Amino acid sequence: MGLTKKTIDALSYQGAGNERFVVWDDDPPGFGLRIYPSGRKAFVLSYRSQGRKRLMTIGTYGVLTLDQARIQARAELAKVETQGADPLAVRQRQAQGETFRDLCQTYMERHGQAKKSGTDDQRRIDRHLLPLWGSLKVPAVTRADVAALHSKIGKAHPYEANRVLALLSKMFDLARRWGFVPEGHPNPARDIDRFKEAKRDRWVTPEELPRLAQAINEEPNQSARFGLWLYLLTGARKSELLRARWDDVDWTRAELRIPDTKAGRVHYIPLSAAALALLREIPRVAGNPHILPGKLDGAHLVNINKPWDRVRRAAGVEDVRVHDLRRTVGSWLAQAGNSLHLIGRVLNHSNQSTTAIYARFGEDSVRAALEQHGARIIGAAGLTPSADVTEIKTRRTA
Repeated sequence: MGLTKKTIDALSYQGAGNERFVVWDDDPPGFGLRIYPSGRKAFVLSYRSQGRKRLMTIGTYGVLTLDQARIQARAELAKVETQGADPLAVRQRQAQGETFRDLCQTYMERHGQAKKSGTDDQRRIDRHLLPLWGSLKVPAVTRADVAALHSKIGKAHPYEANRVLALLSKMFDLARRWGFVPEGHPNPARDIDRFKEAKRDRWVTPEELPRLAQAINEEPNQSARFGLWLYLLTGARKSELLRARWDDVDWTRAELRIPDTKAGRVHYIPLSAAALALLREIPRVAGNPHILPGKLDGAHLVNINKPWDRVRRAAGVEDVRVHDLRRTVGSWLAQAGNSLHLIGRVLNHSNQSTTAIYARFGEDSVRAALEQHGARIIGAAGLTPSADVTEIKTRRTA
């Protein structure tokens, strides 16, 4: 029936016992009036979220007019239809006052794991955010808190400080959408000046590589040893290698398949003779699908930064970051005379103006560039190729 003030005033409870009694209206769909045995009347909205039927109270009749309730119901329904929101869950979350730790967990489950930088996000959450604010209610984190953390990290690591700030800004934007904070709640990570970042032009030189090779081979973490070599030989992103599985290796075509969840496409990395030889040397762990297994059963290596810190200190290249190994691949390819467009193709850069340009460089060109690069890396590292395939020994020296 069409609800009006007159019909609402005339309605009374018609249920049996204490069963729910609702008089439905069709403007908007799912809008209605619930009448309680006590005579109380409240506007409600019925909707579906993720396949579940939900019923939320809009407000009490008398406190809200029919027109006000309809306006609010339309607004809540619009969130369901356009944002996939669950208004009832949002209200329950706010009533419970969920903690910043809850937000971090939800962020990683619903957003972080699908990002290429998801591993870095989790590391930053664990290292910088949870120790400070894990037990706080989400709205309790203030702009002053965020500014103080940004300043503290930035004294020694301005780049890391800016990445933490960007992560927090995204998390608090999503916190509003997910109902961890009320609508209109200010984002405490906004309007904070970022540190200037010097453009990185550091890579491993041919003179440094023999020392680096020795330090990698002496690293006690086996997965990290293999991972660092794969990084140098393929130019893949760190997160791509950490998540890589044995099923992603095509031994016949000599390729490593990289599911690009952020861009929604798959990237194939040609594997040089050196990279294939390295993969054949990596021992498989029963029950673990990952090429670089971690400490937990079935998990991949999570933190390669601590092993890398040991390696770079031992090699005397303390200013080289782990990401600079990927930059090393690009720099060595450039020094070998390869074009910038081909280097972008090898490194799977997504910001080239380039789909058309990339088309000029087929798989054969990319494979040849990586094959040449692998041979140069092995030669500069002082390792000896066999007659058929390059053998890289990453076992620790006695």
